[in-house]
Amino acid sequence: MSGEKQGTQAEPGFEERIRALLAGDASALRPSPVPYPEIRRRGVLERRRRRLGVGGAALAALAAVPVGAYALGGGSTTTSPAGPSPTVRSSPRPTAAPTPSATPTDPARPASASQLLDGITFEQAAGGLGKCLDYNKANRLPKDPSYIDLGRPADYRIILAMRSTGDSNAPGDGYFVVAVREKPTAARLICDIKGGKAAGLNTSTGDPFGDSAMPVIPDINSGKLYQQSYLDKGNWKLPFRWGIIGSYRSSVARMTVSYGDSTGETVLDHGWFVAVGTLHQQVTKSPHLKGYDAAGKLVYDSDQDASYEKTLP
Repeated sequence: MSGEKQGTQAEPGFEERIRALLAGDASALRPSPVPYPEIRRRGVLERRRRRLGVGGAALAALAAVPVGAYALGGGSTTTSPAGPSPTVRSSPRPTAAPTPSATPTDPARPASASQLLDGITFEQAAGGLGKCLDYNKANRLPKDPSYIDLGRPADYRIILAMRSTGDSNAPGDGYFVVAVREKPTAARLICDIKGGKAAGLNTSTGDPFGDSAMPVIPDINSGKLYQQSYLDKGNWKLPFRWGIIGSYRSSVARMTVSYGDSTGETVLDHGWFVAVGTLHQQVTKSPHLKGYDAAGKLVYDSDQDASYEKTLP
């Protein structure tokens, strides 16, 4: 009995030592005080860093804006140091209008702008050509063996457009359109447009030289362009716009044309010559044509051409 009591009896001062040890451990486990000065210092540095980043981003954005973007706003935009960078707006630059291109349905243009006369535009001439071709189809006789399909405007090249003067046989002024094609069959047409409609059409097909060896072949139907009706002989309407067309070979480098009191302006256009002028007096003789080679030598004179009608009917 006495032995058990001695085993459970605490040593003197034991409890005080235990309490002292526990108190020391508790003090060791207590968290360290919050370092407020250090946190504040880091916060200030972070805010400065963010301000520098925002300013750099804004400068980069301004450097990328095209010239003229700054005129959009009348005032300035401010933000807090930690706020987002301002948004810079720019309007899109206007794009240049595309250059108009010829459509696949248009005829080819003449070699020179001087072949479009009296204020007639290429668009008007092309429109007139289309009306001429429609006129040819509309006036086709049933089962006509001589009918030739003249094709589309895109098959042709316009070589002349000029005003037409009405006469006793065909009253009313209008304008002529002369066009030629090479394929599938060579063709030439002279069409008179009056009141916005095709009023008359003359055509020829095939090689204009035929079996002739002449260097120049005046078109046999050019009289439609340079004379008024036989009914008005000696009483033409003046001033009178005239023209003459025909074919030339590669040996011809230049041509001249005179008609009455006027000297015509002549253009060589892909195997066709075109001459135009204005009469101020009545005439009795046809236009006088001359052709020269590259050395200036005369190689054609209509006065020496037996097939050329030198006097008006």
